[in-house]
Amino acid sequence: MLVNGVLAVLQGIAAIAEDDVYGRIGDYVYKINLTGWGWILLIVGVVSAAAGGGILKGAAWARVTGILLASVSLVLQFLFLPYAPVWSIVLIAIDVFVIWALAVYRPTAR
Repeated sequence: MLVNGVLAVLQGIAAIAEDDVYGRIGDYVYKINLTGWGWILLIVGVVSAAAGGGILKGAAWARVTGILLASVSLVLQFLFLPYAPVWSIVLIAIDVFVIWALAVYRPTAR
C-alpha cells in the first residue's frame, strides 16, 4: 500500500508538470485535463501512503481504509488508461494484489 501510494504520487507529479511524459489523446469519454488527473492521483497517493504506514504499524482502521483506497485507485487507473497504458496496468495489478492481501489477512491473537 505504501509503495502504491508513492507510485501514485510520482504519477500525479508527472501529470501536474504537463511534460511530454503522457501522450495526448483525442476524444475520450472520461476526459479530464492532465493537471486535474495529476492532482487527483497526487491526493489519492498521499492518502494511500499514509494508510500504508498505518498498515505497517498494525492499525485495524488502516486495513479497511487500504482496501477502500486500493479500490478507488484501481478505478482511477482504469480511467487513466489512455494516457499511460502500461503504467496503469502495472498499478492495477498492484491494486488487485493489495486488495487481496488486505482482505485475506487474519491477525493472530497475542
